[in-house]
Amino acid sequence: PVLPKEGGGEGTRRNSFVSPSLFSAGGVMAVIAEGLMPHVSSGGKKLQALQSDIVAVYLNSSWGLASLVAEVDNGTLRAHTVFRTAKGGDFVGIASSPKTVSQGNKVFLIVESHKLKHDASDNSWTPGDLDVQLVVGEATQSPDGKPSGMIKWGDPKPLLKKEAPQTEDKVNYIFPGAGSGVLMENGMLVFPVEGVDKADESVSMIVYSRDNGSSWVLSEGVSPAGFIGPLVTEWGSGQVLMIAHSEHSQRVYESRDMGKTWTEARGKLSGVWGELRSGVSWDVNLHVDALISATIEGRKLMLYPQTVYALGEGTEKALYLCVTDNNRSFSVGPLAVENAEKGKFDNTLLYSDGNLYIAQEKRMATHKGISLARLTEELNTIKFVLSTWAQLDALFSKSSVPTAGLVGFLSSATSDDTWIDEYRCVNATVTKAAKVAYGFKFTGSGSGATWPMKSRGDKNHYGFVNQNFTIVAMVIIHLVPNVSTSLLGAGLGDGERTKFIGLSYGKEKKWETVFQGTKTASNSTWEPEREYLVALVLQGGNKGSVYVDGVLVGSSATLTTPDTRGREITHFYIGGDEGESGSHVTVKNVLLYNQLLDVGEIKTPFKSIAAKLKAEYGDGSMHEGVSRVLVVLLGLCAFAFLC
Repeated sequence: PVLPKEGGGEGTRRNSFVSPSLFSAGGVMAVIAEGLMPHVSSGGKKLQALQSDIVAVYLNSSWGLASLVAEVDNGTLRAHTVFRTAKGGDFVGIASSPKTVSQGNKVFLIVESHKLKHDASDNSWTPGDLDVQLVVGEATQSPDGKPSGMIKWGDPKPLLKKEAPQTEDKVNYIFPGAGSGVLMENGMLVFPVEGVDKADESVSMIVYSRDNGSSWVLSEGVSPAGFIGPLVTEWGSGQVLMIAHSEHSQRVYESRDMGKTWTEARGKLSGVWGELRSGVSWDVNLHVDALISATIEGRKLMLYPQTVYALGEGTEKALYLCVTDNNRSFSVGPLAVENAEKGKFDNTLLYSDGNLYIAQEKRMATHKGISLARLTEELNTIKFVLSTWAQLDALFSKSSVPTAGLVGFLSSATSDDTWIDEYRCVNATVTKAAKVAYGFKFTGSGSGATWPMKSRGDKNHYGFVNQNFTIVAMVIIHLVPNVSTSLLGAGLGDGERTKFIGLSYGKEKKWETVFQGTKTASNSTWEPEREYLVALVLQGGNKGSVYVDGVLVGSSATLTTPDTRGREITHFYIGGDEGESGSHVTVKNVLLYNQLLDVGEIKTPFKSIAAKLKAEYGDGSMHEGVSRVLVVLLGLCAFAFLC
């Protein structure tokens, strides 16, 4: 049973709990949820409507697992009502979509509130009196000054004044968005909200407070029509980042003026962008359920859960936690595995006092409940990967190899047919190849490696490769082929393995560039058993360049963009490609950047990288230090991280 707001009494039962929200304030942590129960008329008859109110379970943030279990066993861990709705013989109150944000000892809760009025003539229910209510709570203290484990809640009041001109001019009404609130670095409080505009179309926006929650302002700007379910976080001082989705896509928007203007943030959260292309629905695996930012091991991160559905006809879906510093990305999990037929279940994240938590909806028989988990192992994994990044970046920096924009590195780490990304983000798959120092030797038909950038089964999605990338590799060609043979390139997911941009080598010992499937022989030649540094560059989505030892061997400024061609880059092929007659090459030390190494003059950095890698990396002097790090990492890590 759910107890009254201040405790005491027998309480009332709820059939289900949904829409979880988490917060921590003044040493008190709480799970907020929507509690559902059947509506009973004055005559004692259950009507086809569910009454709902908002309830909370309070936890002391210092409790360990043993203390929590003891509270449950003793029956002292109980839910309390936070926001109670009214009901009558012919109407029922609905309180839903609770969202919270805390500031010091205070917590701010917004709730969608409305009534359903029953018409007995046709047994229908009509909604009315829609409003967003604000409830402010404060962590209470016991006589000894310690947190009592309770929140004292004030009375509900409208979030916005109904006569506020900014509300009337932009939208007819608003309701809470999908994500939690955000406490900005400057102390401002922000909630994502949805609105219905004058054209009766849904839009996403924010509401914010500059005075510690005393008054709230609706943002002047809104998302494009049809984009709903907003999630927000702060990324950069005073900058609001928002994820919103429509029927056909999911996008990221940013605002530097508290929602006055919103622009597409193409360079942010590349792993969540999804677009409808050529009649193909956007990948539901990219849907984001929650979004938070946190500083872990001194690095600012964004964390968001994504649900991955099984390939083929499987009925399972798994929830993974994706982590990014907006440069590199990886995921941990699965956090949970559910039957895909059960539909979508809400979840929310909280990082507080050095701990990471997730609250999830769970189906229990015919009802739903809320589970809370402390993600201790997952947080340790995150710290482990961040430590790997820091050590490798430091080693690269000592050799003057650029680390800005460096997102992946394939070198010595392998496991069976997996070429492990040294940064523990996205691994490559190797076929019919022999391991050599710092890479692989590819020989014969079907020999090669695939580095996935967008793979449903592997949970990978590096969307930046469709706009800007640089991929660099050391290569040695051992034999002159009988036919043109692929060496390195980016492929499209069009079912025909079209090579969007690439480098091949031919029987005339000439380099051959590939742009949008068209191969062109250059005047530059290659020699067997000589080591070359090759690089492919994509700029702005439509300009491709191919370099060998810092010399441009081919380019095209007329490549089609994803919106035009209808397909995205899904992978890089290395050392060969599927279905070709065979390769005889060695590929080592492959570096992937999410940007140009030098926007102004691309040749000079390539020449310097070639010299530095060959001098300091090729002879193993630097790599001995890297290897010691990687050996330790591989010894500790029994699994691969995939984005």
